[in-house]
Amino acid sequence: MRQPAPGTEIDGFAVQELLHAGGMAQVFGVAYANGRSAPFPLVMKVPKMGGGDGAENLVGFEVEQLVLQSVSGPHVPRFVAAGDLARLPYLVMERVPGRTLQQVLDEARAGKAPLQPEAIARLGHAIAVAAHSLHQQNAVHLDLKPANVMLHPDGHAVLLDFGLSWQAHLPDLLAEELRPAVGSPAWIAPEQVVGMRGDPRSDVFAIGVMLYELATGELPFGEPQTTGGLRQRLWLEPRPPRALRPQLPPWLQEVILRCLEPQAAQRYPSAAHLAFDLAHPGQVALGARAALLTRAPLRTRLARWLRAAGASYQPSPLPVAQVGEVPIVMVALPHRDVSDATLYALKSAVQRSLGIRPGARLACVGVVSTPAMGDEIALHRELLERMRRWAQGLRLDGHQASFHVIEAADVAQALVAYAAGNHVSLLVLGAATHGVPLQRLVPTVPARVAMAAPCSVLLVKQAVPFDALAVAARQDMPSGDAVPA
Repeated sequence: MRQPAPGTEIDGFAVQELLHAGGMAQVFGVAYANGRSAPFPLVMKVPKMGGGDGAENLVGFEVEQLVLQSVSGPHVPRFVAAGDLARLPYLVMERVPGRTLQQVLDEARAGKAPLQPEAIARLGHAIAVAAHSLHQQNAVHLDLKPANVMLHPDGHAVLLDFGLSWQAHLPDLLAEELRPAVGSPAWIAPEQVVGMRGDPRSDVFAIGVMLYELATGELPFGEPQTTGGLRQRLWLEPRPPRALRPQLPPWLQEVILRCLEPQAAQRYPSAAHLAFDLAHPGQVALGARAALLTRAPLRTRLARWLRAAGASYQPSPLPVAQVGEVPIVMVALPHRDVSDATLYALKSAVQRSLGIRPGARLACVGVVSTPAMGDEIALHRELLERMRRWAQGLRLDGHQASFHVIEAADVAQALVAYAAGNHVSLLVLGAATHGVPLQRLVPTVPARVAMAAPCSVLLVKQAVPFDALAVAARQDMPSGDAVPA
């Protein structure tokens, strides 16, 4: 099978210039041969099929063809056509504008100007959002690396090259036909090293590797070429980023090292949780990872090695189910015209929601209208303090909580935008939030939120067990005293 050349025609596509020649495929610009305009720019990807090329080239082509047709959205290229595997395999897809993350890294190295933490967080957030979109479609990329991330001019990330990917409802050709460890050595997750595929937290690990390189200019585990070198990441942690670049903020090191935990259960439970922290660095809960400046002592590493030697990895649930088990729960807390009954009902509803969702994250959000000049800081502090006092009675063991004040003229619109931007799974708010009266012709804030929210909405009515409290008070009173009914 001969490779296409610029100027030739294949199945109605006119082959144009060669855009990229990689180790496993070539990418050409193409257009419709009959002169018809395409709805968007196109590329043709053709796997290399020479005598020295491995079988994984064709297997990866089959995998990418299947996966691209099973996923959609702004974070993946749009699929157009595929060629016959027996004659000339090719994929025609959308040509995504922008530059790759690898180009960003190369430019930073050439200019000897390391990226600032805010820029690193912005890039990581875009990649995490793209990965979360994929996981919600029961797919895991499993080959995330700088060359496979295209940064669109509008700021969002598009994931490329699905030749090593896994989709829950498609046959896993790579697991059936190839070696156990499938992936790029520098970015592969520990569980992939021993043949485990399908865990979305593997993509979280790869994002952590990219964040580490963005922050330090180095790869956390190098580029091992042997099985023994790959297996080291089952127990060996990288040097803390702040040991290489001391000016990095502790929150960024906390985020990076949490992504790079050898055990998947100790990483972020989903890419949405990672995106949340990167979007709100001031809310990152700092732990022991943030303060590290050296690797763990030899005794600790030996214990990890022994544990890793006997470790067995179990198949994970479907990505969409696993992501759904650890949602981001948002509660909208009014700051005026709110009764104790409503606040109590909101707290009870949130506690029930967290109680049945171990590992869920809680985001407490308050919206304030634009105040008079000079009152902004005082009003924000007052609302933050009220939200923290409200949350004191919650049992938050195993749950991370954060508090956010939004300034907006339209309360409902602000709540919906926050829920969409932070991938909230459940939004809890009072049935009379912010004191808007119920009217027939004018939708209330809760009604507008319920209609427009991108997630499930739980509307909570006022409910405080005053009767039960009164009965309890009577029982506690000494005989002869009375409590008014």
